Order: sequence, then structure tokens, then C-alpha cells
Amino acid sequence: MKSFSRKSGIAAQTAEVEEAWGNLAGDAGEAVAVEGEAPLRSEPQSRPAQARRASIRSSWTRQIEETIRKSCDYFYKVQYPDGFWWAELESNVTITSEYVMLMRLLGIAIPEKQKSIINYLHAQQNENGSWGLYLGDGGDISTTVEAYFALKMMGEDQGAAPMAKAREYIIERGGIEACRGFTKMFLALFDQYDWDKVPSMPVELILLPSSLYFNIYEFSSWARGTAVPLSIVLSIRPKMTIPEQFRVPELYAPVTEKRFASGIHKLFFLFDRVAKKIERKPIMSLRRKAIEQAKNWILAHQEKSGDWAGIQPPMLWSLLALHYLGYPLTHDVMVRGLKALNDFCIEDGIGLRMQSCVSPVWDTALTALAMLEAGVPPQDPVLDKSAQWLMSQQILTGGDWQVKNSCRPGGWAFEFSNSHYPDVDDSAVVLNALKRFPCERCPGLESTMLRGLEWCISMQSTNGGWAAFDRDNGMEILNRIPFADQEAMIDPPTADVTGRMLEAMGNFGYDREHPVAQKAIRFVKGLQEEDGSWWGRWGVNYIYGTWSVLRGLASIGEDIDSRYIQQALNWLKYVQNPDGGWGETCDSYKYPELRGQGPSTASQTAWAIMGLLAGGEENSQEVSKGIQYLVRTQQADGTWDEIWFTGTGFPKHFYIRYHNYRNCFPLMALGQYLQKLREKTATRE
Repeated sequence: MKSFSRKSGIAAQTAEVEEAWGNLAGDAGEAVAVEGEAPLRSEPQSRPAQARRASIRSSWTRQIEETIRKSCDYFYKVQYPDGFWWAELESNVTITSEYVMLMRLLGIAIPEKQKSIINYLHAQQNENGSWGLYLGDGGDISTTVEAYFALKMMGEDQGAAPMAKAREYIIERGGIEACRGFTKMFLALFDQYDWDKVPSMPVELILLPSSLYFNIYEFSSWARGTAVPLSIVLSIRPKMTIPEQFRVPELYAPVTEKRFASGIHKLFFLFDRVAKKIERKPIMSLRRKAIEQAKNWILAHQEKSGDWAGIQPPMLWSLLALHYLGYPLTHDVMVRGLKALNDFCIEDGIGLRMQSCVSPVWDTALTALAMLEAGVPPQDPVLDKSAQWLMSQQILTGGDWQVKNSCRPGGWAFEFSNSHYPDVDDSAVVLNALKRFPCERCPGLESTMLRGLEWCISMQSTNGGWAAFDRDNGMEILNRIPFADQEAMIDPPTADVTGRMLEAMGNFGYDREHPVAQKAIRFVKGLQEEDGSWWGRWGVNYIYGTWSVLRGLASIGEDIDSRYIQQALNWLKYVQNPDGGWGETCDSYKYPELRGQGPSTASQTAWAIMGLLAGGEENSQEVSKGIQYLVRTQQADGTWDEIWFTGTGFPKHFYIRYHNYRNCFPLMALGQYLQKLREKTATRE
């Protein structure tokens, strides 16, 4: 477990300009002078002193405006012609390693890609020989096994130093037997692991009606999209024979004493043994019916573009399932599926790698919102084009969410093609952005927004919160089955998504007295930690969750002087780093005592600033120091550097480095701050 020092008080700054900037909105109540305006307050001080301080304030205001301008100029340059923004979504190397395995299983040679993939994998290897889930985690055994196996299948000599170091890391940590279930499944496909020791997922589950207590629609959308095709593969148990030089017996550690599961885990392992007996001796008529229904489910869920659920696991396992059912590579379904998978690959000087997902709707909505917050008028052609593109992405067809919700469709997805799985988080941010555009300039905008908001509100769960993709999808016991060693089988309501929805409702004129808002407020209050923070599901971590909730509560009209809101604001202030920024390690998911601790990053600093601004803290030293940090760390091209992972796929198991986060969120925070200062100036005038 890593250790990060907490803030024990912001270090005193001695530089004259920084001292003045820190006092721009200090306890004396002085207002900031916007460029071109006179100071609003005339204290009994000498005219030279007044002039000097006003000059410093004006200089810093110009620096903020220049920082905003450079950031906006960058986004002007990188917008795609159709009106969207899209940046890399970086994860760990398992995604690319599994791409290599898939190509081998399908019999597709990739000689023109191998060298570039090898370069990428080598570039990501840690000094200790491992590959990790995120930068600085010290390594992850499953990730390391998959990267090692992929490299070996691409011809890497197991005697080479990088491979030897990886092998040593793997053996020291228990070898293949210590890996996650999915890693073992991939190895079993190549006859490098015993299928009998792989957790089961009977294909017959597809036959259970949605009216039963337990059925596939109690799985999260991503688990469901993966489990259905995977269950076909598990029922077939294929084994590919590979040359001796590709096999990995050297990754098995010496056998140690087995530990038996207890309690609920032991019960599920007993169920797993029963399921395996069914797998070995199925009722064939039932098995054939289940496989046929699962196949049809897969075909029905493929997008016209070839995607399945917009993420790598359902895409990969759907292709494999259809392959083992006899679909040739020339079949239209396979051709489109492979194209969609290859479209997730990117290549640059680092090498060729595959993304786990793509995020154009999310990136576009956040970037448009950031530029609007920064003062770019909605009539600007770049923003107008982004609004038109976002409107075109609204999903007006059905999806799995309809199993528990009869509302008409109207949400947005994360990706280019994912019509079956719109999500509340994306939809709320899109609505927050579109609300800034004048309806008279965008034909159909008002009906688009009303339909989107109607859908979002309808997705509220019984407990008052919102999840990402489904309503009332919180059967916690599913995260205890052997198949679920990544604890990602469900999609329960979370504080951060609920905060986003409260923010959207507030922007559309709802107030805290509305019954929907009342339920949501009770929900988030019930999730608040003792120190005042909120856990974040989709971003790292408590800083993200706390920002999202505070923005939502302020937007819906909750009293920011309430004790629980003040407690959250004080927590954000307390965890500020001495350099003025904020940061939080992904380790805080495993070790909550590390919440709010980590190296400062641009995105997490922006979240903290925006959380404080939502609570009326624009006059605080902490916000001033945070703004200084963002201004100081911007690069010449208008971007910010951020090597750390601040996005979350599955807490504890899968993290994301959104390459857009380091740029859109600082711009958003700077814009909100400048707007607050100008509002205060206008009020005092």
C-alpha cells in the first residue's frame, strides 16, 4: 500500500504576485478587478498601493483569460469535421494482448501489426517485469500473464531479459493459478489451462424469463453483453493446439496448500460444481435451444456498424462465440464485427494498441460544456456544429433497459455505435450542454431535450438514485459468484451519476422540492462518508464523487450552508496538496484511507475547484491556489500533461486514462471561476 502525505496547511507563498493573487478574494471582501474595470472597493490606503494591487489583479485576470484562450484554441484545432471531439481512452495492456489472442484463435495473421504491438507492450512494461492496471500500481499478475503470453505467441524469446523478468514476477505471485477468471479462460482456449477449473456460466441461463428473480437482465449491461456469448464458448470448451514454443508451462508456480472458501463463497462454489456437471452431461434438447437463443440474442444486439455494446469484451466474445458456431470470417456479421474491433485500434510512435472503448459522445459533450463555461458563445460555428452532432446521436430505438422501464427512448450512449445501451451519465451531460444553446438556432432542440430529460428521469431506481445503464440493477449477491471475480456483475445507483442527474434537473428548472429530487437527495445523503466525501464510481475517486454530488445539490437548490454540504467542502479543502493542486490514487478504491491523496493532476484539481465553486467558495484561498496550479501547469500548446489514470472502469480492477480529461476539465473549472468573479463584480457594481 502506498503512502501519500495529506495537506497540513497550504504552504505559504512568498512571491509578490502569488501573495497578491492569494488575497484577490480574501477575508477583507475585496473584489477582483476584471480587465478594463476599476477596483470596486476603495479602502483607506495610499493611491500607489491601490494602483499596484489593482495592476497585479488585472495581470492575473489576464493570465487566466490567456490560459482559457490557449485551451480553446487547442480544442478549435482538434475538433473533427463532423462536429465531435474524440481523444484516446487508454487502459491496461490486456485489451491489446487479448486482441492478439483473438486473431490467433480466428486464424487471422497479423504480420504487419506484430512489430508495432510488440513495441507497445515493451513500452508499457514496468521495471520489475510486470504490467499493471494503471501507472504506479506496482504490477498486476493477470495483466502480466496475458502480456507475456501474447508476446510469446508473436515470437518473443522467453529467454530474453524482459520475458525473464515478467516470468519471475508471475511465479513470485502464485503463477497462473493466482490469475483472474478471464485470464484462465483465454489460456484454456489454447489448452494452457484446464476448462474444469474455469468458473461456469451455463448457457441455459438465457432461457430464464425476465420475470424471474434471477435472469440475465439482473446482470449489468456490460456483464450481460459479455456473459451471453461467453456462455456459448464455455458450453463448447474449444481447445486450440499451438506450437510448443508458444506454450506457457513455465508460468505455473509450485503447488501450495489450497484454501477453501467459506460462507456465501463456498455456497456459490458448490453451485459452480453443479453447473459443471450440467455442462458435462447437459439435457441436449435444452442445450441446443439455449445455444440457439443465445446466438439470436447476439445477432439481435449487433449494431449496423458491427459493434456489440460499444466495448471490447462483448465484441471479442461475440466474435468467438459465432466463430465456434461455424460462422466463417466472410460472413457479413463477422466482417462487420472485425471491422468494429479494428476501428478501436490506434497506432502512433508508442506502437499499435487497442482501446477498450471509444468516447466521442462523452468527449464532445464535456468539451462543448467546457467551452461554453469558458465564455465561447453558443453561436460560435464550432459549438453550433457540436450541438448539431450531439442532437444527431440521440437514441430513439429500444434497448435492454426497457426490460424494467416502459418509457419511450431518448437517451445518449458513450460511443459512436451503441444503440442498445444508452446511459444516464452521458445523457445528463449532453443535456447540460444542449441547454446552453438557443432553441431558435437549433430546429428540434427543445423536443430533443425534453425527450432526453424524460428518459433520464424515468431511469431513477427505487432507492432514489441513478445508475449508468439500468434501473434497479443492484443484486449484490451476483458479485459473489466465482465467475464475478472482478466484482462488476451489477450496475447499482451511485452518488456521482445521481449528482449529475440532479445537476441536469436543476438546469431544466426543477427544484429541491420536486419528489424526484427529494428521493435523490435522500439517496446521496445516505451515501456520504463520515468525513464528508462521496465515493466515485466512474472517476477516481472521492474527489470525483464529491464534485459530482456538490454540483448536483447546488443546481437543484439545496442550501449550501447545510452542515453536510459544508462538511464536504471542508473535506475538499483539507485534501488539497501543498502545490495547490489535488490528486487521488486509484489505490483509494482498495484502501479508502487514501481518499483524496495522490500526486496532483489537472483533471482532479479541476474537479475539486468546481466542487468548491458549487459551494460558494470562490473567495477561498484553496480555490485561488487551485487556479494558480492550473494556470502554472498549462503547456505552451494549451493542453495539460497528466500521466496518471483518473477514470474508472471497474473499481479495483480496471482503470482508464481519458486523454481528454486533462484538457476539458481544467478549461471548465477556469471558466466557472472567471464567471463567478465577474458575477461578483457585477453584483457589487
